[in-house]
Amino acid sequence: MKIEKLPSGSYRIRKNYKGKTYTVVFGYKPTQKEAMLAMAAELEKIQSTKEHMTFRKAAENYVDMKRNILSPRTIKEYSDTAKHLPEWFREMLLSDITQAEINKLVNEISKGRAPKTVRNYHGFISAVLNTFRPGIKIYTTLPQKIKNEPYTPSQEDVRKILVEAKGTPYEIPITLACYGMRRSEICALTQDDIEGDVVCINKALVLNENRKWVVKTTKTTESTRKIIIPMELAEKIRAQGYIYRGYPNSITNYLGNIEKRLGIPHFSIHKLRHYFASQMSALGVPEADILKMGGWETDHVMKSVYRHSMMDKEEQAKREAAEKLRNALFS
Repeated sequence: MKIEKLPSGSYRIRKNYKGKTYTVVFGYKPTQKEAMLAMAAELEKIQSTKEHMTFRKAAENYVDMKRNILSPRTIKEYSDTAKHLPEWFREMLLSDITQAEINKLVNEISKGRAPKTVRNYHGFISAVLNTFRPGIKIYTTLPQKIKNEPYTPSQEDVRKILVEAKGTPYEIPITLACYGMRRSEICALTQDDIEGDVVCINKALVLNENRKWVVKTTKTTESTRKIIIPMELAEKIRAQGYIYRGYPNSITNYLGNIEKRLGIPHFSIHKLRHYFASQMSALGVPEADILKMGGWETDHVMKSVYRHSMMDKEEQAKREAAEKLRNALFS
């Protein structure tokens, strides 16, 4: 084992173990035997600490490790997940957690929760265990995913809603959502982000773990983008002096009330991004341009959520081809 002398006059030894480097410092130059015994004691202490750590403490440490890396919203979701786990699991020692306990936990949290939520819980639990018990193997049967066919508002739906919202504090936010903006992006916008008819999207308003609304950078690098809006909408924003001053949830509640009043199938404000993608696709806008305008990171996300618009185009093409064949055969 290499014994290094430091500029301070102290000596240190280092050892890489399971991807981490451990260090022991001496005030004198130790013998090789002293160095080996000291490092063995350090590793035993570290292992003992981990074995006597509860899942609750490990989860808290994991969240702290990610605090300056992940978004406030993700940190909040992690913290909420840890708090909502059953008490018996939260206070269990990491060394006592086996696949049987994980199976029992998944079975318990699956009651009354959507398969996606259960998978998110399991993903967090696995990440914590893999960090603090690197050798653990987790094989869990999770609830089957539910195929989601999101309702996309029609052109008629959107027009009715915009007419209803005209002159209210929600007119501008809902209109901007029709141009592919997320609610969090709309609520973070200021007048300084609009130049002419160009909107620069570079931030988002989200809830942090303390349930405070905070402004952060956009969801992904691709989310930082510029979009063009009608000049009359841009002028209306400048005349008003702001985009929106209320709580984000108020927009969602207002939209829900309009839908109920007009007898329109319920959809969230986020579904207006579905509408945007569908309309762009129907107008023949190239997929790469739709991705950029909507701020999607990959086409996988867009295709999985907005595949219905692609299917509509395919269905229309099939009908046109069938009609041409009918004309050729019978006209």
